[in-house]
Amino acid sequence: MLIKLEKFRSEEIMQLVSWVPNKEFLLQWGGPLYNFEFMRKQFLNDINEMIGENPKNLMFSCKLLESNEMVGHIQLLGIDRVNMSARVGRVLVGDKKYRRKGIGLEMVNVILDIAFNKLNLHRVDLGVFDFNESAIACYKKAGFIIEGNFRECRKIDGKYWSLINMSILEDEYRSNK
Repeated sequence: MLIKLEKFRSEEIMQLVSWVPNKEFLLQWGGPLYNFEFMRKQFLNDINEMIGENPKNLMFSCKLLESNEMVGHIQLLGIDRVNMSARVGRVLVGDKKYRRKGIGLEMVNVILDIAFNKLNLHRVDLGVFDFNESAIACYKKAGFIIEGNFRECRKIDGKYWSLINMSILEDEYRSNK
């Protein structure tokens, strides 16, 4: 299945919101900055922040090449043009019928191409909760290496979640290709 990434647009917000069923999923996917009740407005603000030269964050919708159907979302966050680094975040294959088909890995590979070949970054990292085994396997296939574990760093419904930090450096990316 071949995909493309396109700049995320305001017309796509409702589709993205429909993929987020509850606040637990939102925390797992979007982190602590998003609020379930205000997601639409927050996404619109994020889109507006991408306007202009050298934005700090880039948001993409993932579309199937054959049908142009939006099937996912991914972001490149905190683009640091001094230290040449950024963070992959908010990776989501939205419709369950498209999960476990390699689309997540394709999205990560395309975002790494953007990071290393278009933005000329040196380092890209990401955070993933330790219970998200399929995402961890996907990121490892893309070349990410586990750096460490933020133990019990998020609390939701009385339970603590641990976050794994993973990264890939430019030379590791190039030797993988």
